Amino acid sequence: MTTTNALLINQANAPITKGTIERRAVRAKDVRIAISYSGICHSDVHQARSEWGNDIFPMVPGHEIIGEVIEVGDQVTKFKIGQTVGVGVFVDSCRECDACKSNLESYCEKGPVGSYNGYAYNGDVEYGGYSKEIVTDEHFVLHIADGVNLAECAPLLCAGITVYSPLKHWKAGPGKKVAILGMGGLGHLAVKFAVALGAEVTVLGHSLSKKEDALSFGAVDYRSTSDQQTFVDLKNKFDFILNTTSADIPVDSLLGMIKLDGALVFVGLPVDSQSFNVFSVTGNRRSISGSQVGGQIEVQEMLDFAAKHKIGASVEMLDATDPATIDAAWNRVVAADVRYRFVIDASTI
Repeated sequence: MTTTNALLINQANAPITKGTIERRAVRAKDVRIAISYSGICHSDVHQARSEWGNDIFPMVPGHEIIGEVIEVGDQVTKFKIGQTVGVGVFVDSCRECDACKSNLESYCEKGPVGSYNGYAYNGDVEYGGYSKEIVTDEHFVLHIADGVNLAECAPLLCAGITVYSPLKHWKAGPGKKVAILGMGGLGHLAVKFAVALGAEVTVLGHSLSKKEDALSFGAVDYRSTSDQQTFVDLKNKFDFILNTTSADIPVDSLLGMIKLDGALVFVGLPVDSQSFNVFSVTGNRRSISGSQVGGQIEVQEMLDFAAKHKIGASVEMLDATDPATIDAAWNRVVAADVRYRFVIDASTI
């Protein structure tokens, strides 16, 4: 085992502190990575503040990880020392169920092993990317293309694949009209990916404060959901609405904007249950669905697509020399006061 520096949360709602954790010794198929950048996801805040339950403390959050390979096991075939790589939301799955055999490890029937706040199948606690190093099975390590901005790439490992996977599944592309609900960390990447896929993109926001950004990312329109005329003007317009927010939403009003056989898909995770009137889905054979991150093949596809189309997150860099900086950033995430994603410089941990 090796000891490495990390940012720790020792109990729910406690301030972030600096400390050390133990990483396992490199096994035959493991890759040991020196972390360069770690993105901040809103789920980090939810977990550390015990808003979702099932929290394991002490906790080291982080599942948007970019770094350099510094050691490989003797059976590793995909990576070599010195390569730039990524690690995302999951670090293991059973590899035996139908989902895993279909390259959908994130839907593993046994339950995929999260990069943090979870248990490995042997019972060990997993610690995430707010640290200097991580050791991961090569199956859950991703290649990062040469020449990309690594800090901007880090959020793609969660936020990027969270929006790319449903956009591909519901066939966003030429001839399709797509609406992105919310333009935060997830939403701004959804706009960039949907535009690159060839769809006509409209952004639906609570206010118009981000309209100029949306249009600069390639959206053709930006409307406020606070204005009831929006729902009149855009009735039956969209093939697909992707909800990237964690807020309560007017489900029935949004369903009214969807065409025959269209879908309202949730990737944001509101704390409260959402409800709808059945008549809102029956008339136009509309669907309500959800999605989470894709399997490893799709994550790699997303990273390669992003590199080809020069897609990265719009980021604010964080120096973690003083851990209180990360606490302050978390508060800004909750307040939606970031454009559009925080990334920690791991050299400062």
